[in-house]
Amino acid sequence: MQAFILGLLFNAAPGVVFTETIKRGVSGGFFPALYVQIGSLAGDSLWAVLGLLGIGVLLNIEILKYPLSIVGIIYLVYLAYDSFISSNIKYEKIIVSKTINNNALRSGIFLSITNPQNIAYWAALGSSFGALGISDPQTYHYFIFFFGFISSSILWCFICALAVDKIFKYTNSVIKKYIFRICAVVFLYLAIGTLYNLI
Repeated sequence: MQAFILGLLFNAAPGVVFTETIKRGVSGGFFPALYVQIGSLAGDSLWAVLGLLGIGVLLNIEILKYPLSIVGIIYLVYLAYDSFISSNIKYEKIIVSKTINNNALRSGIFLSITNPQNIAYWAALGSSFGALGISDPQTYHYFIFFFGFISSSILWCFICALAVDKIFKYTNSVIKKYIFRICAVVFLYLAIGTLYNLI
């Protein structure tokens, strides 16, 4: 149960993936938003497995942290630029293609893998089972925790994509324009924040 709740809190926290989900959902609806969430889940799963296997020390090594953070910063700046450019496009009727969904999926994976907050979260959690009341964690504890986390994450993928689709489905082009610009500002803010933490 604790893993399920932690998974919901982890996924519901506003951040880069949520911003990208809104951006994709505004322009393409439910499925692009869902694909960003599913892509993010793939990246989260990678860090979860590494963190729960006790690779917390490895995840904190500067050699791994710095390159991933730099790549993440570059991608966030690109997303800020892309959002601003997209704000000038009129979205009257969008036909969601397989390519759009694939791009959304790739974006979710990339954002999750290069997010330094994910690295820190799982590195810390992998070595802090004592705080959850498990003094001597066994393999099945890790499996149960991972299953709880993934279950809540899968549920969140659909809840988030559906909410984004329903909230922004009938927005006009002026509102969409400002949503994209807000997304651009958020991406740039997150890039600057990541760079500040890196320095």
